[in-house]
Amino acid sequence: VILSMGGQLPNNIAIGLHRAGVNILGTPPEMIDTAENRFKFSRLIDSINIKQPEWKELTTLQEAKEFCKLVGYPCLVRPSYVLSGAAMNVASNDEELKSYLSSAVTVSKEYPVVITKFILNAKEIDVDAVASNGKIICIAVSEHVENAGTHSGDASLLLPPQNLNSETLDEIYRITFGISEALNVSGPFNLQLIASNNQLRVIECNLRVSRSFPFVSKVLNCDFVAIATKIAIGINVEPIVFDYSKMKVAVKVPQFSFSQLSQADVRTGVEMASTGEVACFGTNQYDAYLKALVSTGFKIPQKKHVFVSIGPYKTKLDLVDSLYQLQQYGYTLY
Repeated sequence: VILSMGGQLPNNIAIGLHRAGVNILGTPPEMIDTAENRFKFSRLIDSINIKQPEWKELTTLQEAKEFCKLVGYPCLVRPSYVLSGAAMNVASNDEELKSYLSSAVTVSKEYPVVITKFILNAKEIDVDAVASNGKIICIAVSEHVENAGTHSGDASLLLPPQNLNSETLDEIYRITFGISEALNVSGPFNLQLIASNNQLRVIECNLRVSRSFPFVSKVLNCDFVAIATKIAIGINVEPIVFDYSKMKVAVKVPQFSFSQLSQADVRTGVEMASTGEVACFGTNQYDAYLKALVSTGFKIPQKKHVFVSIGPYKTKLDLVDSLYQLQQYGYTLY
């Protein structure tokens, strides 16, 4: 059986199938369990000197409160073996923590719940890769447009990354190669990292294809799934290196259905809300992003009156140049 192509559910039964005598091709089931179990994975990352947000395995509510007080809110409540951020919540105070823990524990009683420091204003990076016996065969690094905290299924992805320097990319490769070797990966995997204060931290590793595998395969003109399948059935594959400097930029944006759903909560968060996606090529990141956005049904306002509502001070500063541009195009801003 090959498990790594069916999303989250096959990974959840990897150990059960293994114990029942099923021959699982690709990454060993014990390693799937190590990546899915938040406590085991966090401990593994510590052992190979790769940074991650501060974390602690949960045993009691009192211990959880003490940990959150120590590292400071907000904190992320992370159950093991869950799909698309289900039962994952950001707690901003003791009351929210208590509420979220009760819902998280009901989702996954037999697996530990880990609490992690939630880092604000951090850039998120997605890595999709295929390995053979822990050695990387092909790797794609995508950069999120939105800050960390928006679920990767709801985030816009840039490939190749446009705002990461070569030093950061080298460090991303070092981390990915280290984790792949430690987990003895044979097949596809997805890694999520955050960059903050010139430091990279790992937040998650999924030993399976992710929803961005079709995107990176199209953009790089390399079928990651075909390569992973060959490895799983024992065919030798040579490593592939991509030259980002000769590529056009591609952007994948989410498709939301808020307009079709009455009383839907239009805020995005750590649980996935999008119902599809669109990807487009462009001569630069702005060109590709606008094409993709328009392809989702977004309409550029024809009546040139725009109400602007922006978050904290830094976000306002980031948008100043764009607001001047809109004004030059004849838009009246409120």
